Amino acid sequence: MRNTDKCSFCGRDRKETNLLVAGMNAFICDLCAEQANIIVREELKKKGEFKLNKSKLLKPQEIKTFLSQYVIGQDDAKKYLSVAVYNHYKRLLQNSNGKTNDVEIEKSNILLVGETGTGKTLLARTIARMLHVPFTIVDATVLTEAGYVGEDVESILTRLLQAADYNVEAAEKGIVFIDEIDKIARKGDNPSITRDVSGEGVQQAMLKLLEGSKVNVPPQGGRKHPEQKMIEVDTTNILFICGGAFEGIQRKIAQRLNTQIVGYGASKQRDDIDRNNLLQYIAPQDLRAFGLIPEIIGRLPVITFLNPLDRITLRNILTEPKNAIIKQYTKLFELDNIKLKFDLDVLDYIVDKALEFKLGARGLRSICEAIMIDAMFELPSKPEKEMHITLEYATKKLEKANLKRLKAA
Repeated sequence: MRNTDKCSFCGRDRKETNLLVAGMNAFICDLCAEQANIIVREELKKKGEFKLNKSKLLKPQEIKTFLSQYVIGQDDAKKYLSVAVYNHYKRLLQNSNGKTNDVEIEKSNILLVGETGTGKTLLARTIARMLHVPFTIVDATVLTEAGYVGEDVESILTRLLQAADYNVEAAEKGIVFIDEIDKIARKGDNPSITRDVSGEGVQQAMLKLLEGSKVNVPPQGGRKHPEQKMIEVDTTNILFICGGAFEGIQRKIAQRLNTQIVGYGASKQRDDIDRNNLLQYIAPQDLRAFGLIPEIIGRLPVITFLNPLDRITLRNILTEPKNAIIKQYTKLFELDNIKLKFDLDVLDYIVDKALEFKLGARGLRSICEAIMIDAMFELPSKPEKEMHITLEYATKKLEKANLKRLKAA
């Protein structure tokens, strides 16, 4: 062995390495080779991660089929989302070709309206799994006007930049899901002495983002780093999907439907209205009555709704999706080599309680946690390799739980 046999990168001798690979006039050890492999893969991933390819572009029906693997029901919302994402890809591909066309395709931002626990955020998270463009989910409740406590509207684009690894070109083709947009509704029609800094003020600030303009974005967030250099982001090709529960908007819809139904056929038309699902009749004027300003409604041209979850849908949510709640608990116990089994009447009991608490799909998880918490705490330390959940066991554990706290959740 020559004394010069050492890694040219880290300087380790042959004795200190498992393997030393010789080159023309240099050596590399196994650790440095492994680290170099990781760096190369990361760099190639960054370059190719957000490249659009027409051959890989899924059709709307294929996108809807993918969503159906994880989200039960909500066919209308899936259809609108699938078409919007597909058209977004086509629009980006048309612009990337470099050809000048007489027809310029404008983006169609979407508004999803649905009760809590019906799957708005789940739809957004699921569609993010199959996208080849940067995607981020932001919460509108933390946004305020610039200069006030809270986050500036530009922080929405900061999150998108982070999702794109600060690749501005990729971020400018991304998709943003703004959750809880109903929480920035105007507080009232009457002008107030104090400024509405978290309501109408935020809506006004969001107009330029939704429409499409060049915005200076702080890469590290808002006011904590005032010395940071701003990054310019063009929002023209960014697709915005907004979601909100709009609690109480059913009253606005009911009032509008009643005022419009006049004449001889009034009673017949009233009979045709589904009183249990008024959200399906939502219109822009209802959103305006709720507190969204006309300018922001105009920038969300596609409005769709999510149906309230009925008993059959809730029952299917428990067991059918790829990441169904029961499958998750079964997997958790399987990791401890414990076989978990639920009686069918237990699943019906969980659904009944979820309907009683009116918490939607989230209520299913809360109830399951209350039933399973003791088993998850005790069984990993016990020799038993099988757990059978009966109706008697589930009823006993749920009654033991703090039901008042569960309902308030």
